[in-house]
Amino acid sequence: MPELPEVETMRRGILSIIGGKVTDVAKPPCARRPILLAPGIAAFRRRTVDRRVTAIDRVGKRVVIVLEGGDRIVLEPRMTGLVLVADPPTREHLRWEMSLADCGVEKVWFWDRRGLGSVRLFSEREFVAEFSESGKIGPDALVISWQELRDRLAKSRRAVKVALLDQKGVCGVGNLYAAELLHVAKVHPATPCEALSTAAWKRIHAAMVDVLQEAIKYEGSTLGDGTYRNALNKDGGYQNCHRVYGREGELCRTCGKVEVIRIVQAQRATFYCERCQKVTL
Repeated sequence: MPELPEVETMRRGILSIIGGKVTDVAKPPCARRPILLAPGIAAFRRRTVDRRVTAIDRVGKRVVIVLEGGDRIVLEPRMTGLVLVADPPTREHLRWEMSLADCGVEKVWFWDRRGLGSVRLFSEREFVAEFSESGKIGPDALVISWQELRDRLAKSRRAVKVALLDQKGVCGVGNLYAAELLHVAKVHPATPCEALSTAAWKRIHAAMVDVLQEAIKYEGSTLGDGTYRNALNKDGGYQNCHRVYGREGELCRTCGKVEVIRIVQAQRATFYCERCQKVTL
């Protein structure tokens, strides 16, 4: 589930390790489905121990730990992964840990209940090839201009909600925030991209930035299953601000006139208000 606001919260939650020296990297015993860990732990340890952390970045829905010399540890939470500096929710789902000195933080953990996430180590050149030159990742949702957003998506015949989930077009937006931002923009989620006007693209872009920044301020959304937690193993707060997501059958919080509707698009649940989000451009 973690999308841009949750992953950005994870990134900010481990900023205190900058300047710290890696003293060990380990793969805790885990009887659950294994995550992707590359390279193997022995090679991982050789390339990271005694290196200092120089920066903490983010690429879309991934936290990036930059080490002196240019190597980068990329932590991808996928559905249920967490990046933590406090005690994890459980020990049985710990997948990776990094011990540090000289920064006030003893360990960074990667915890993943379902085992769909990954921890990968890249050289600087490998990182650029994978995340900049491959075309797999589009511009970040908080950086892209409205013109580029329009130019990258406007020719598509796909529904705008579905197109926003394609990380090649714009990265960081997932199912939850796509529904929320389209509600704020007053755009019906089934509208084909090619049918949207320039004014609609401007509204979508403005809503995307506003919703994501607001969600970051509240440290992301912890849904009913309680899986998402910040780096200190605490709930986010933005779930209390959701306008439509997960509110099927409730009165729309914007208009207060009609109930929120749930439909399925590309095998994902979409929530919207038919009064606020009419099929008009």
